[in-house]
Amino acid sequence: MPPNIVHDAKGLPRIILTEPTGSSAEVLLYGGQVVSWKNERREELLFMSSKATWKQPKTIRGGIPVCFPQLGNFGSLEQHGFARNRMWSLDSCPSPLPPANSQSSVDLILKPTEEDLKIWPHSFELRLRVSLGAGKLTLIPRVRNTDKKTFSFMFSLHNHFSLSDVSEVRVEGLETLDYLDNLMQRERYTEQADAITLDGEIDRLYLSTPSKIAIIDHEKKRTFVLRKEGMPDAVVWNPWDKKAKALPDLGDEDYKTMLCVDSAALETPIVLKPFEEWKGRQELSTVSSSYCSGQLDPRKVLYGFS
Repeated sequence: MPPNIVHDAKGLPRIILTEPTGSSAEVLLYGGQVVSWKNERREELLFMSSKATWKQPKTIRGGIPVCFPQLGNFGSLEQHGFARNRMWSLDSCPSPLPPANSQSSVDLILKPTEEDLKIWPHSFELRLRVSLGAGKLTLIPRVRNTDKKTFSFMFSLHNHFSLSDVSEVRVEGLETLDYLDNLMQRERYTEQADAITLDGEIDRLYLSTPSKIAIIDHEKKRTFVLRKEGMPDAVVWNPWDKKAKALPDLGDEDYKTMLCVDSAALETPIVLKPFEEWKGRQELSTVSSSYCSGQLDPRKVLYGFS
């Protein structure tokens, strides 16, 4: 059964995914971007800026933008690539993935336009499957080289998590890892803390990260668990107060209730020979946090769930 495309007051066509327990997700054809993920209690789990711009060709700050073929300022390309502000299409042939016959999945595809090929001269097919399950949101991105020559690219799923208070949040699973600090001219450091906590701006690229990362929201007693494959890096980003005021599409106070933890392949670009395909996978889920001496047992979060 083909997914149902609706047009809302914001004017952008979107696909609404639902599943029996009552959770939902909304995916835009514009950018292939997930802009909402609600649990069975109808609580929004993804952050969306109070000043988000919903008109093409602007990008939409919040949800899960798809960053391709780069992240950062390199050459003539847009800072985070062009995939997030192009109109995607429904993918009628998601082979070799099995067909998504359930109403809780959608397959999207992006191919380059003539204008895209002028700024990034490589022919490709970028596919994205978004699947909704009970307490779970899965994204499977794929890039196929349809060119006659090898090319390389960067990729990131720019996850904006909705939080009660970012200064009370812990990120676990990145301890002892090396990271590049974008606030310090990409200097390389090693994480010394037993968990990442925030009291100011952060913009770090953690390298060779594990397949599971936990974002623990103490106030809501809720933990996001991010599982990923094919994307070895993780970006942790929050602009804090001064930078938030400088961003025109972010509310002055919005930084307090959001944190970006991305699944990414950035340090070492992915290389594809002609007709090769790369596939990644990201699964987001939530679990209730329980405490002992005020702290969550990270082993249960990071290793106790299959």
